[in-house]
Amino acid sequence: MIHKRFMRLSIALLFSLSVLMSCATTDGNRSQEPVYEPLQGTVSSVDKYGNLTTDITEAALKEKGYELGDVLLAKLGDKTVTAPFVATYSDVNRGDYLIRMSHGFTAIAMSYDNCSGKTGAVEGTPVTLSLSKKGAYLQEYEMRHLVKSEKREDYASDAIFANFRAVQAGSIAANRLYRGCNPVFGDARAPYAAKLVEAAKIVTVINLADNAESMAPYLAAAPYYERLVKDGQVITLNMGIDFNDPAFIAKLKDGLIFMGQHKGPFYVHCNEGKDRAGMVAAVLEALMGATVQQVADDYMLSYMNYFNVKKTDARYPVIAKIITDMFVKMNGGKAITDANLKAVAETYLTKTVGLNAQQINALKQKLQ
Repeated sequence: MIHKRFMRLSIALLFSLSVLMSCATTDGNRSQEPVYEPLQGTVSSVDKYGNLTTDITEAALKEKGYELGDVLLAKLGDKTVTAPFVATYSDVNRGDYLIRMSHGFTAIAMSYDNCSGKTGAVEGTPVTLSLSKKGAYLQEYEMRHLVKSEKREDYASDAIFANFRAVQAGSIAANRLYRGCNPVFGDARAPYAAKLVEAAKIVTVINLADNAESMAPYLAAAPYYERLVKDGQVITLNMGIDFNDPAFIAKLKDGLIFMGQHKGPFYVHCNEGKDRAGMVAAVLEALMGATVQQVADDYMLSYMNYFNVKKTDARYPVIAKIITDMFVKMNGGKAITDANLKAVAETYLTKTVGLNAQQINALKQKLQ
């Protein structure tokens, strides 16, 4: 009897000791978990796209335990927005807020939209960042995140490296309209783009990225492009990224009128030839009777060229929505189809951009 009582007592003591050790271990781990304290700072600068760079450093954000894929709350003055912590703009849907790093500092932005314009935040606006949900966006981020190489040897051709191609959709004539990256940007791709522009015998350039001052230091390295500039065959628009922004609209109008007044072949480019060039090319394709699929596929060629995205990838249709959603917004939130796409583009160009019937017809004639 005594032996049995001793055994029961020993088991009870062992169980109690085990519980105590477990609690101690748990408390120890808990004490080592990061504390997701809010971070406070101010908006230090606003770029031409409306992206907000803060004085909150990348090191400070990571020191508090924040990681890619977390969803944060960003309080900008009196306005609070929810935004995932990601690497770049294509990691979220068109029009969504995001938080990313920019030259070692935390930036708050919108994909294809103007964060400053939407939030009212300007240089000096107080900023508070806090955790909304740990890791809530991680799966989406990992599916969408894209990385590209800056080395020519990692690409199958000069054209793929420079994202250079003829746009052929709807009734656009062969070798009439080209798009690609910036030949006067000073990066690894620029010399290849400059050679391809010359080989295609481009006559007129719509430069969406630069103003005269920003491209001037790089013209000497691209003599054919420089000659086009001197001949008045290049318009520099220094555009943002929001197709509904009044500044974007005014510059787009100037660029399309310029195109209608000059001869092809035409080259439309921004810096990567992916975003702003992608939007302008898509509008022109739609105007010329392209199908929704043709527009999406041409847009996605940039992602195939740069990031090796394949049509069979789960992320392909997710990224393609960036460009189709642009037309949905142009159409007041209503669906787009092959039957209405051309009318949606033409309505945007006439009602929003302000082109008249004569200017629209001039564009069509230049592209046919």
